[in-house]
Amino acid sequence: MEEARDRFTPEEKAAGNALFKEPVSFVLSVANLSQLPLSELEEIAFAGRSNVGKSSLINALFNQKKLAKTSSTPGRTQQLNYFNLNNKIHVVDLPGYGYAEAPESLVKQWQKLIFDYLRGRVNLRRVFLLIDSRHGLKKVDKEVMEMLDKAAVTYQIVLTKVDKISFKALKNQETSILNEVKNHAAAYNEIIATSSEKNIGLEDLRTEINKLI
Repeated sequence: MEEARDRFTPEEKAAGNALFKEPVSFVLSVANLSQLPLSELEEIAFAGRSNVGKSSLINALFNQKKLAKTSSTPGRTQQLNYFNLNNKIHVVDLPGYGYAEAPESLVKQWQKLIFDYLRGRVNLRRVFLLIDSRHGLKKVDKEVMEMLDKAAVTYQIVLTKVDKISFKALKNQETSILNEVKNHAAAYNEIIATSSEKNIGLEDLRTEINKLI
């Protein structure tokens, strides 16, 4: 699988990689907004369907295996999990959405928590919306994109598991998603293609995050 075209200089990539080698610590899990940490730190958040590989990607970014909890059971992340990256930025792992087997009451509880957080967190710089490259945008993903537009939260599509598809299929997905992104006011018009298993695109994602600080 080829890397995406370079959008960053070697110096920018080196700075991004260096950031993610700095100490990171788990802060807390937030079940309701009253528990949100009072902090002036900038925040970035990761969102995506329950089986999109979100925890695996976060672990790969930090080159750790157990920072974010992974599970073979989709929907394990049921709260907002906060991580502090050397007092420079908070990284927030949002609950996975769209898990069909979860009880409806629990799904609504997750959704309310996510939506309220997104609408009210002024220091949230960007949401990285993870999409499985094998499946592309689903109805529930488009619904989340519309919600992010309404909340006026800037977000960027990150494709996951790109090692599982052909280069041609990846390019077709990117074209299709970019066409959809044009219809969303808050969407960033660059896609980052990643694989946590093969370390594809991680430098670009680290660099993108570092530039937000």
